[in-house]
Formats: sequence, structure tokens, C-alpha cells
Amino acid sequence: MSTRGESTRELRSALSELRLVVRQVGYEQLSFWLNPVGAIFTVGFSLLFLVMLGASAGSSRISYMHNIRLVQYYVPGFIAYGVMSASFNNLAISLVIRRETGLLKRLRLSPLPTWTLLTSILLSTLLIAFAQVVLMLAVGRWAFGVQLPSGASDIVALVVVLALGGLSFAALGSAMSTLIPNQQAAGPLTSTVFFVLLFLSGLWFPLKSGSTLAKISTFFPIRHFITAVLTAFEHPGDSAWAGHDLLIVVIWGAVGAAIALRRFQWAPQHT
Repeated sequence: MSTRGESTRELRSALSELRLVVRQVGYEQLSFWLNPVGAIFTVGFSLLFLVMLGASAGSSRISYMHNIRLVQYYVPGFIAYGVMSASFNNLAISLVIRRETGLLKRLRLSPLPTWTLLTSILLSTLLIAFAQVVLMLAVGRWAFGVQLPSGASDIVALVVVLALGGLSFAALGSAMSTLIPNQQAAGPLTSTVFFVLLFLSGLWFPLKSGSTLAKISTFFPIRHFITAVLTAFEHPGDSAWAGHDLLIVVIWGAVGAAIALRRFQWAPQHT
């Protein structure tokens, strides 16, 4: 009887904690969408790039990538970009601003459990990322006629890749936030690192295997994430899983998580 009573209490406690996380995610989402300019810019930036590049691609094909249409390359690429932008760029900047304005410190002193706060921020970030994914899938399919993953294994592969990629880049974004001294430097530093790596990783133009840029890009997770997403879309005769690329992304995420856990600060740095 006592064991059943303990199990019931544990279940109620877990449900209570889950409701707390859901409620806090709701607050995070409300805060995000109540800033319409920031929300539109965050969600629409990648979509705008996709529309412009997709329209300019026309019927062009990439001869050294199974002769796929150029727009078929851009849609997975910018889906990956949207996830990385929300999980890395936006999260890093947001954490720095919250830290330097004292918001993180005040929230930590509140009755809200620390893990609930961090989990809700992470989940809210992933929701924003996946909102971009849905929009770009719709635009890619209906505006450009892109072939989307259709088989069950393809869809599962895409979902897993996006989820693991989102978590990994969120860990890297958290780590990046610990290296930024103040909120004035957050935007320039994060954007510079992010867009330089994007250029090296072939988002704007396909990289030829064996080229100098292709070799350089293999050292960073962005190229591997783009490749993993692309594989779930276009894999003639091959598996929808890019296991090697996904593993590298996850390893980078684990390193980012380790750095974030070691260096994370709740109080402003005052530098």
C-alpha cells in the first residue's frame, strides 16, 4: 500500500512539474510573439532568403549532385539554416541580454525551479525553429514544387535530424553566450561567427566534393547539419540517414553543453 501511495505521489509531482514547464513555455512564447517586429524578422528572415534564391534558381540543376534542381538544394539548406539561426544565433543573444540585464539572476531567485526555466527557454526556442521549418516546407512544396520526404523512414529521419540538430545548436548557442562579455557585443559577435561559418559551409552555393571550401567546412557542424537534412530529402538509391554527419553534429553539441555547464553565469559580468 505504501509503495502504491509513493508511486501516486511521484506521478502527481511529475505531472505538476510538467504543467509548470508547459506554462512557462507559454510565457516564453507569449513574450516572443508580443514583439511582432522581432518575431517576423526571426521567423521570416530564412523564408525571405529561400524565396529570393529559389526564384532566382529557376530550372538550374547541380550536375555534380545527382543533377538535382538547385531549389531542391536550397529548401533543405534553409530549413537547416532556420533551425540553426533560432537555436544558435537567437538563443545566444537572448541569453546574453537576459544575463546582462539581470533577468536571469532575478528569475533564479524566484520560486521557479532553475531546470524549469532553462527547459522552457530551450523548448520555446525549438518551437520557433520548427515553426520556420513548417513554413519553408510549405513554400518549398507549393511555390517551387520541391519533392519533400514522403516515406515513413524519410519523415522519421528528417524529424530526428532536426530535433538532434536543434538541441545540438542550442547547446552551442548556450556555450557561445558564456563567451560574450556584454549585450552590446552579443549581436555582432554571434552573427559574425555564424555567417562566416555559413559561407564556408556552402549554404548559399553547393560545394564540390574535394574543393578547398568543402575540406574546410568538414571541421564545423554547420556543413554536416546541412548535409544531414539534405540527405533526408534527396538520397537516390541511398539511406535517408546521414549517420556520420549527424554524429559529428551531436558531438559538437555535447562539447557545447559541457562548456555551457562549466561557464554558465546567472549574474551580469559587468565588463
